[in-house]
Amino acid sequence: MSRVVIRNLVKRYGPVAAVSDIDIAEGEFIALLGPSGCGKTTTLRCIAGLEEVSDGEIIMGDRLVSSKTESVPPEKREIGMVFQSYAIWPHMTVAENVAFGLGMKGLAKSEVADRVQTALSLVGLAPYGSRGASQLSGGQQQRVALARAIVLEPGVLLFDEPLSNLDAKLREKMRFELRELQTRLGTTSIYVTHDQQEAMVIADRVVLMNEGRIDQIGAPTALYSRPVSRFGAEFIGLANIFRGQVVGTEGGTQVRISDDVVLHSLDCGFAIGQSVDAVCRPENLLVSLQVLHGPNSFHTTIASSYFLGNIADVTMQAAGVELRCQLSPPRPWGVGKEIWVQVPPECLVLLSADNAG
Repeated sequence: MSRVVIRNLVKRYGPVAAVSDIDIAEGEFIALLGPSGCGKTTTLRCIAGLEEVSDGEIIMGDRLVSSKTESVPPEKREIGMVFQSYAIWPHMTVAENVAFGLGMKGLAKSEVADRVQTALSLVGLAPYGSRGASQLSGGQQQRVALARAIVLEPGVLLFDEPLSNLDAKLREKMRFELRELQTRLGTTSIYVTHDQQEAMVIADRVVLMNEGRIDQIGAPTALYSRPVSRFGAEFIGLANIFRGQVVGTEGGTQVRISDDVVLHSLDCGFAIGQSVDAVCRPENLLVSLQVLHGPNSFHTTIASSYFLGNIADVTMQAAGVELRCQLSPPRPWGVGKEIWVQVPPECLVLLSADNAG
């Protein structure tokens, strides 16, 4: 396995530049997450050597593989890559597909057979070696693509949205399988996705990208609970976000979000008069039919309620402010029901309005 260092990477497409600066430790699983066009796939292709960089450098292990003046060919970078398209040879058996890349290494047939069987065992396809690849399901074909990358024993594994062609149930199952497989292998892995749940499940750290730049890098829990921009708060999960102005800094920060509503947060470091975004996740709201006391408590009326099985997604109105809450287990409360809601001050994250992302 190899450490991957990306320093001041720039890839220009006319006036548009994708910029990255990431340090990936040996054996770490990193997810590049963001909307279409944010630069995540471009970054991955630069790491793979499929794109030449406009500036900056990429280092694998102790070897410079990309810079403005130098580019090591993809086949010499000791990488394995799994694409969105499985690229399975339908006229070959499963074992022949997995062994394809080993044919150029000049290995003995016995070693090739051993490595193929080991790779198939790792992805749960040991009994399928002699089966025609076209006879496999979509999930099984994706496992063949994984085995084909693993069998090369690469220093770095690259994944370009490999689960996007699978149905929702299988995609969910494969997320956990990928995470467990990478844990067993310990291979440095870089995974591109636009699916936030996928990134949260598989990654040690998530690199959130937006418009060709990195918005935030951190553990999934950090990106979810402590976003650094409005973009991050909106892109990962659901969020109540209120634009307001700081009116007090005693014991935290007080933010006026309407004529009648002032919210209290434990966050500090903001100045009176500063514009901020106050962020609270729907599942963190406290609700009750009884009166709630303390800061950030409101008497509200339910404006909409949707049953989603394990939760109810409820929108409430209070003093001109709209609050979205997710209740688990769901409550049988319909539109027009009056309830009390509290936004816990410790769950209210403040972001500078200048950092909207």
